[in-house]
Amino acid sequence: MFHVIVELQGFYQYLARYELSLFRLSRFSFVGQFVGEIMPRQIGILKAIDIPRIKEAGLHSDGGGLNLRVTAKGGKFWVYRFMLNKKAREMGLGALHSLTLADARKKATECRKLVADGIDPIKARDDINTKSRLEAARVQTFKQCAEAYIEVHKTGWNSSKHIQQWENTLTDYVYPIFGDFPIQDVDVVLVMKVFEQKSKAFAKGETLWVARSETASRLRGRIEKIMDWATVREYRQGENPARWRGHLESLLPHRTKGKEVVHHPALPYVQMGDFMAVLKEQEGTSALALAFTILTAARTSETLRATWDEIDLQNKVWTVPGVRMKGGREHRVPLTEPALRILKKLKDESNESKWIFIGENRSKHLSNMAMLMLLKRMKRQDITVHGFRSSFRDWAAEQTSYPREVAEACLAHISGDKVEQAYLRGDFFGKRCKLMAAWAQYCSTPSIKNKTGNTVVNIATRKR
Repeated sequence: MFHVIVELQGFYQYLARYELSLFRLSRFSFVGQFVGEIMPRQIGILKAIDIPRIKEAGLHSDGGGLNLRVTAKGGKFWVYRFMLNKKAREMGLGALHSLTLADARKKATECRKLVADGIDPIKARDDINTKSRLEAARVQTFKQCAEAYIEVHKTGWNSSKHIQQWENTLTDYVYPIFGDFPIQDVDVVLVMKVFEQKSKAFAKGETLWVARSETASRLRGRIEKIMDWATVREYRQGENPARWRGHLESLLPHRTKGKEVVHHPALPYVQMGDFMAVLKEQEGTSALALAFTILTAARTSETLRATWDEIDLQNKVWTVPGVRMKGGREHRVPLTEPALRILKKLKDESNESKWIFIGENRSKHLSNMAMLMLLKRMKRQDITVHGFRSSFRDWAAEQTSYPREVAEACLAHISGDKVEQAYLRGDFFGKRCKLMAAWAQYCSTPSIKNKTGNTVVNIATRKR
C-alpha cells in the first residue's frame, strides 16, 4: 500500500506540473476516489530552501491548491488553483520575488476559506480593488473639484473675463484657507473663515464679507455651486455648508444691512451731449467702440465681442446671440444713424476680420480694458463704461414718456415676475427703435450754457 501511495503522489505532481486536471480523470477511473479515500490532502509540500533550485518549467504544487508556476524563461509566480461550481479556476497571487512561500501560503489559506463558503476569491479580490480605487477617486480636494467645475461649465459662460473672475476669487480668498482640504471635510467653520478673513487692503477691522460685499456674495454662490457639483459626483455627502437660505443667512449680515452697495459711477445724462462731442475728437478704435456702446446702451462685453455676422446693415439691426448675453436670451438692438456710420467706417477697415472692434493683434477683438483706458486718457476716471447704461436709463425715465418696460428692454433687462414673463414674449422692438433714435439725437446735441455757467437741459426729447 505504501508503494501505491508514493506512486500516486508522483502521478499527482506530474498532473499539476503540466496543468492537467485530476478531477477529469476521476470521472473515468477509480483514481479520484482512491486518492480521496486513501491519500490525505497534503499541504506544505514545498520547502523554502528548495524553491530557488527549482528550474523546471511548469507547476510545482505545495498542496491545497497553491502552486509555484515556473515559466520557460525562468520566471516564478504563485498561483492558487481551485474548483468552484464545477469549473476549474486559477488565481494569480504574485511573483516569487515579492511574495515568500509563507506569504503565499497565508493567501492560499484565505482563498480556501472563501471557496469553502462558495465565494469566488478572484471576484472577491476584484471587488476590493474596485472599491479601493473608487474611494481613492472620491478623495478630491476642494481645489480639484473647483477646477473640474470650471472646466465643465466654462463653455457655457459668456466671456473669458467671467472665467477669470471665478479663478481669481477662488485663488485669492478660498484656496489659501481650504483649497487643499478633501472636499468632504469642508464644513461651515471653514467657509466662515473665508468671509471673516481680514486684509490690509480692507478698512481697519472689516472682513471680506463687509469690505467686498459684492465679491463675497458672488464667491459664496460659487462655493455653493462647487459643493453641489461635488455632492452629485459623490465626492462628498451631507448639507451644503455654503448654502445661504436657512444656513449662512443666520451667521452673516445681509448685504443691505451691511456695507452699502456701490454702483458704477455714471455720467449725468445732461452732460451726454458735451461728452460725445469730446469723444468724437478722440482717435482710434477704442473711441468708436465707446461711442457705439453708448448709442446702443450695450454692455462692454457685448460690444467688444461683436462680430460682423451679427449685424444686418440693411434692416439696421444688431442681433446679439443668447450665449453672449448675461440673461442668456437673444437681444435685438436697433441701429441708429450714428451707430451705422461707426459700423460702415469700421467695415472699410476690417480687412475681412470677423471682429467689428479689432485689437492691436488683428486676429483678436479689442481688449477688455481698452475703453476704460480711453476714459483715463480723457481724464474721466470719475465715470465707468458700464455707467453709461445708467445714464441712458435715467434719461429715458426723466426725459421721455416711454413706458418703463421699453426702457428696460433696451438694456436687455427681463422685467416682471415669472408669470408676467410667460405672457409677455415680445421685445418692444418697434418702440425701442424710436426710443434709441431719440437717445442718439440727445447724445449728438451739446448742452447749452447760460450766463451763470449752469447747464440748461436740451428739451428736444422731454416728456410730452
